[in-house]
Amino acid sequence: MKIIFMGTPDFSVPVLEALAKQHDILAVYTQPPRPAGRGKADRPSPVHQKARALGLPVRHPARLKDPADQAEFAALNADVAVVVAYGLILPQAVLDAPRLGCLNIHASLLPRWRGAAPIHRAIMAGDATTGICIMQMEAGLDTGPVLLREETAIGAEETTAGLHDRLSALGATLILQALDQLPHLTPQPQADVGVTYAAKIDKAEARVDFTQDATVVDRQIRGLSPFPGAWVQVGAERVKLLRSRLTEGSGAPGQVLHGFTIACGSGAVEVTEAQREGKRPMPSADVLQGLRLPERLA
Repeated sequence: MKIIFMGTPDFSVPVLEALAKQHDILAVYTQPPRPAGRGKADRPSPVHQKARALGLPVRHPARLKDPADQAEFAALNADVAVVVAYGLILPQAVLDAPRLGCLNIHASLLPRWRGAAPIHRAIMAGDATTGICIMQMEAGLDTGPVLLREETAIGAEETTAGLHDRLSALGATLILQALDQLPHLTPQPQADVGVTYAAKIDKAEARVDFTQDATVVDRQIRGLSPFPGAWVQVGAERVKLLRSRLTEGSGAPGQVLHGFTIACGSGAVEVTEAQREGKRPMPSADVLQGLRLPERLA
């Protein structure tokens, strides 16, 4: 098929690689380069970098509302556009331009977790399963009918980082199936019940409150790992908690029971990986060789 690919972050890269092996990529659309790093120089997105390495033409309009940009998109005469974590709302003129429309790869079991942060929210909510949906795009926010879906269990100690990589690979596999079967697939409208929205993660959510139940704290740590990273204050230093598991123990909320095991409002969590300011992520045992925890974390 003649495909326009639209994506931006690391999550989108395996999909682009898979499509490029089997289909004709007419153009890659991605977000414009953004300031990054210590020098704040403009850095191309992960998709931009991968497309360049594959020798594919890249376009990065700041938005797609300009009629000239829409005409340029339509002039590609694509069979289909594949969209995964692109980051821009597609106007109706863009949605209508490809012969077979625009297909979105969404990292949840729609209609649960429509929106910006479905992987984070699924873990933070304690969902047992999640998955990938291949959706026919329409004007609403992740409201289109679903062509294919595949479910996967969320591990008891899985982080957003790990689930992100699994779902990205699953999305690449499922979109190839969808394209191969497209003439024979029947779009299934999403249910009207069970709709939830995965709001963008706010950094204000990241400070850990140990007065909450241990299950909530554990989900917060795993759901916000690696970004923005749940954190606690240790003296003058902010320490990120990146991996955890539920464990036995009780005490006053925030009390350090032993090692990096912390009492919560009910139950306790064991932090298994953490990151000090200016340091790389390390197993908690290594972190504690150079960091002394107080008797209680507030």
